[in-house]
Amino acid sequence: MVKVEVAVGRRRTWSGQRVPGRHALVRLGATIPPRNWPEPVTTLAGWVRRLRREHGEGIGGIRAHRSSDPGHWILTWPWTGGERARLIAEAAVALADRAATPARRARLTGTQARLLASWTDRIGRASTTPPHWIRDADRRVPIVSISGTNGKSTTTRLLTRILLRAGRHVGTTTSDGILVDERLVDSGDWTGPGGAYQILTRTDVDVAVLETARGGIVLRGVGYESNDASILTNVSSDHLDLQGIHTLPEMVEVKATICQITRPDGWVILNADDLLVRAVARSVRARVALFTLEGDRSVPVRRHLAAGGRAYLVRRGELGEAEGDRWTPIAAVHEVPVTLGGLARHNVANALAAAGGARALGATIGEVRDGLIDFRPSADESPGRLNIFQNGTRVAIVDFAHNEAGVSALLDVAEGIAAGAGGRVTPITVIVGTAGDRPDDSLRGIGGIAASRAQRVAIKETLDYLRGRSREAVVGEIKAGAIGAGWTGEIPVYESETAALRAELNGAGAAATGTRPDQARIVVLLCHEDRAGVFALLADLGFRPVQSTADLMRLAPRLEEHTRRR
Repeated sequence: MVKVEVAVGRRRTWSGQRVPGRHALVRLGATIPPRNWPEPVTTLAGWVRRLRREHGEGIGGIRAHRSSDPGHWILTWPWTGGERARLIAEAAVALADRAATPARRARLTGTQARLLASWTDRIGRASTTPPHWIRDADRRVPIVSISGTNGKSTTTRLLTRILLRAGRHVGTTTSDGILVDERLVDSGDWTGPGGAYQILTRTDVDVAVLETARGGIVLRGVGYESNDASILTNVSSDHLDLQGIHTLPEMVEVKATICQITRPDGWVILNADDLLVRAVARSVRARVALFTLEGDRSVPVRRHLAAGGRAYLVRRGELGEAEGDRWTPIAAVHEVPVTLGGLARHNVANALAAAGGARALGATIGEVRDGLIDFRPSADESPGRLNIFQNGTRVAIVDFAHNEAGVSALLDVAEGIAAGAGGRVTPITVIVGTAGDRPDDSLRGIGGIAASRAQRVAIKETLDYLRGRSREAVVGEIKAGAIGAGWTGEIPVYESETAALRAELNGAGAAATGTRPDQARIVVLLCHEDRAGVFALLADLGFRPVQSTADLMRLAPRLEEHTRRR
């Protein structure tokens, strides 16, 4: 689709609630009838309609939408030839800006007529590269798409491991790169339609596991007509105030695109614990399976099962699949390394989601079990996702957490490890920082969570990801959040992730936490910019990875009691 954004009237900064009341709810996908279009939109659409018809780009499908930004309109329409379609859009904007009337019998001024002639010539000479669009008729492998705010990458990698252990050749897209059978073939963020196209046109894979991010959907679509299964992990405050998306319902609508295109005979896997995600079930064509961390306490899951539906949950310490009255255990929670014996509850949810996705593609219960038990949260298998390292009594946790929900989940794990044997509590230092395109409330939220739950807070700058903000503004908002949460101590600022981690692991701020520089400590790093440098530093400092539940039990003896209680 071609998308043109139109500003009507004086643009104003958005203000409102992240979860608005019904009266303020905006449906991004709702089509506004032409009779309600303002004059600038009507004129632009008229030129688009005329130029498309005159140059063989089709005659229908023009739609207008509104976002929650006052005066923000979006026109969309299908296209067949890339360069030609782009020039038609540019020409329509240029002619509408000159107040030229699109009616064929309208009298144009000399300037307007010359402008139209110039654009007509350019459009006529444009090439017509077809879209990189994989239609169902051309697709040879099944697809499972994964989206959500948190957990996409871990769920994607878990699902890849399950299918690989099941004997499939798996093509995977992630924010780290394109992988074939877990071998990296092209690094970079490939969570948009370009990554999907790369995988779906390969001949050496027989199933596609596609991590699908918000940015790709909003800016370029998904790149394929349908999928066979989709997973929506959750939606929380992240990437808001970008591309006209300000509220959580709007974000759900964007991410749920992958669920809307799931084939009727496929499966949509939804987080039953997230009200907005759960509501997606009402608008999809496919069969729905739910997953929950609430077990049989979840009222929505109980209702779903009573109606004969399928769900993934924990009963008596075991991950399993329920369908109606039938219960099939998959694996004990403590046997699945990524859950850290159940301490990493967010990874329990990711394991349940991955199990649902694998079953949707035909994996057996045994194959799901084998894959979940085989996958470990190591720097090699799950880089930057809950990687834990130890050197004596010092522990480092490295994670990609970049929003409030991610930081909270990470500190849940840190606090579980900190509560050691004999009632001792190891002090926690958290090093926070994220990209500059997060809104003020998100930056302050991260600072507030860190200040309310850690014994020491430090900030690491992410200078390659300022994205239009000044470094002072990013640091200032995080500090404001910490101070608002009651923090009165020092908050050191480091220019890089490695500088922050080296200083804090070597005892910076020991006096502030009432410890000696060589005393036990847990340092949590939100790592976004220099993962390779961080891992190399940890190796140089003598830290070893903690990869198994058995190692973690020795690290945090109380975890064994926690596991027995679940």
